[in-house]
Amino acid sequence: MHLGGSVRTVASAAARQCFRERKTQSRPKPPTEEELRKAEEERKRAEEEKNAIFDPTVEKVATNIVSVEVTVINKKTGAVITGLKKENFAIFEDGKQQPISSFTTPDSPITVTVLVEFSKWSEVFGSAAGGIFEPGAYEVVRPAALFVSRFIKPPNDYASIVAFDIRPTPITDFTNDPRRLREAVDLLFRSAPAVRENNLWDALKFTILGGTSDPVVLENSKAKTVQYSGMASLNAPRKAIILVASGIDTFSKTSYDQARRIVQEAGIPVYVISTGNLFFKKYENYLGPMDDLATGLPGRLTFLQAQNSMNTIAKESGGMHFPMTFEGEIPDYLNSINALLRNQYNIAYDLTGQHTPGQRYKLQVKVDVNGDGIFDEKAYRVQARPYYIAPGGDAKDKKKEK
Repeated sequence: MHLGGSVRTVASAAARQCFRERKTQSRPKPPTEEELRKAEEERKRAEEEKNAIFDPTVEKVATNIVSVEVTVINKKTGAVITGLKKENFAIFEDGKQQPISSFTTPDSPITVTVLVEFSKWSEVFGSAAGGIFEPGAYEVVRPAALFVSRFIKPPNDYASIVAFDIRPTPITDFTNDPRRLREAVDLLFRSAPAVRENNLWDALKFTILGGTSDPVVLENSKAKTVQYSGMASLNAPRKAIILVASGIDTFSKTSYDQARRIVQEAGIPVYVISTGNLFFKKYENYLGPMDDLATGLPGRLTFLQAQNSMNTIAKESGGMHFPMTFEGEIPDYLNSINALLRNQYNIAYDLTGQHTPGQRYKLQVKVDVNGDGIFDEKAYRVQARPYYIAPGGDAKDKKKEK
């Protein structure tokens, strides 16, 4: 039975009544000048998104602004640097500095999709930690449970949970209701994976661009399918995807190169927790170099390719990759992800001149922490997405990476 059917079977009558309207909070105090300025910036950005052109044949959104999420990290201590201003940054497109048209400090709420691999392979890989004492699938559910329970703070933070095997299934749509999030992860804890396939790239594309899927599980809809909106169309000040997966894809319709391109264009940070690495580190000496045709067990090369793929997806999205070696590392990973999300600066610049559709342009953000006019490239690391792809064009880059 597919995941969508199995988890809906487990859902109780109480789960069907858990849907709550999203909470809103009024502001009794008059807005400050800074709040008015930020509101005007958000209004302009909303207007840009409203006027965006969506072409379903190429699955791209065209706007005339490039937005980049930026985190500044001290290379020596690993500390995230806060308190910086617009004047501390410079952004370059193909080596040419661009005027910063919009700058948002890291005080905005977060909107997160937790994308969880939930298949028979999840049980196998997770068993390297839990053994016979708990289901192996806990190793992918536990990070999701910890993050939404500890770091999603209502009323301004929102989260959704999507589980995938042969296809992605939304467990809950975006919500700030702690009870609904808790029931979503409880449902996964009580359920057992149904099939073996991990269509990772299809699930990542679905999470970003949306598409037709099974109904949201906790809504207990009688409809067979629904149209699900992806993160790219979501109007939120700070968005991210937390991907908990082995990194192994079985037979997605979406290729790895297509998934990379979607990630590059979306500009949404993807923070990856690789669960397959735990299994690989423990049983590497017992695995063959190639996949075992008799058992279907991935070989060493497949695990190494999976880790390289996750490194690339995280880097090109402006996120970070955490290859899990021990399950006890999960809380530290989640603390790091939360710190990186909460301390992101949003930098945007207006597109000027002719940009060839489908062409990739190299982005580089530099920081001058102390304001002395010299970029601090040796002491600080700037984490941001490295490319902007002009909407339109075909699937191939028309410009080689520099």
